Amino acid sequence: MREVFQQELRDVQDRLVEIAERVVESIEKATTAFNESNVALAEEVIASDPLIDEAANDLDELAIMILARQQPVARDLRITVSALRVSASLERMGDIARHIAQLARYRFPDKVVPKSLRPTFAEMGRIDVDLAHKLVEMLRTQDVEIAEAIREQDDELDDLHLSVFEKVLSETWSGETASTVDATLASRYHERFGDHAVSIAKKVQYLATGDWDVDRMPEG
Repeated sequence: MREVFQQELRDVQDRLVEIAERVVESIEKATTAFNESNVALAEEVIASDPLIDEAANDLDELAIMILARQQPVARDLRITVSALRVSASLERMGDIARHIAQLARYRFPDKVVPKSLRPTFAEMGRIDVDLAHKLVEMLRTQDVEIAEAIREQDDELDDLHLSVFEKVLSETWSGETASTVDATLASRYHERFGDHAVSIAKKVQYLATGDWDVDRMPEG
């Protein structure tokens, strides 16, 4: 029975990595669709989002079954409970990738944001993709040192997000209402993607150490 239980826990961790890999693929396609006005990629992201939802739901059912049947304690309990919370954040990251793709689809064949903001969003997209890759590695290896790199990149995202708001609120901004709304929404989506990455990193840190490092890794 103990071997079966440990295999179930490994299955939980493997499924988290698989979902995170799906999120990587979605955010890569979504940010490319957004920056290049690629409607085909946007449609792929939108169509694949239910697969992330389904995978997260399946993982949740497995984790709940383990809690009910095995009644784990100590680190085994942390693994199971953390998996439920991490899957929720990964599912939300998939939703955010879908939202970014939807903006690209809505504005096709035009670009979503004005030319003056495109370098900023290209950088935000690059950071989001890098964060997603780091999450896969952290979930696979339980390497808590990756959490600090995630936190630092999230700070960069926050600065870029603020710069977008400063731009659209400045007296020199000449964008139309639709462009202003699109820019603020897109910036928020990119920034929230980073927040969820930080939140997951915090949970993996707790899983590996049993401690919540609140000061170093605030909840996203």
